[in-house]
Amino acid sequence: MQDAVRLQALITSTASGDVQAFRHLYEEMGSHLFALLLRMLKRRDWAEEALQDSLLKVWRKSETYDPAKGSPSTWLFTIARHRALDLLRQKRPEDSMTIENDEDGSSTMMDVVDEDENPEARAIEGEGMGRLERCMQGLLDSERKSVMLAYYEGYTHPELATALDAPLGTVKSWVRRGLSKLRACLESQ
Repeated sequence: MQDAVRLQALITSTASGDVQAFRHLYEEMGSHLFALLLRMLKRRDWAEEALQDSLLKVWRKSETYDPAKGSPSTWLFTIARHRALDLLRQKRPEDSMTIENDEDGSSTMMDVVDEDENPEARAIEGEGMGRLERCMQGLLDSERKSVMLAYYEGYTHPELATALDAPLGTVKSWVRRGLSKLRACLESQ
């Protein structure tokens, strides 16, 4: 909770043009945002571009953050995620909708490590990703694939329906139920 209060204060100060607050916000969240972007985009150059664009949006739009609508980190991750999805839609060829599975047929989260990130940040990120991966294992296979493709690959619902060979309404239900189960699991840990 302490981190959320600190992040909220940094966002509020950034909204008033405080460059130091923005720098501290970047120092605290930059590596986490970059890790998400790298997982989604799978290319370092695209992730760097998306991070820069996301941070620029944070600087310009920080006054729009509303604590009543969600935590500061959720707001920051949403900005980054939306930018990644925009980049994927611009740069991803239409025929690249394939699902990568392990030898046993199960899909797993891509493990990407930023070599320049400090060990403490990697440990924190690893702990969070470990919690997320444990929660992902509790989802049905259809829910897990749907959530991963939607949130880490940027697939739209129609693209998911095509990739998973399932009706659009069913895919939407899988994503909704998967996210609901993930939220409950993460909040209980």
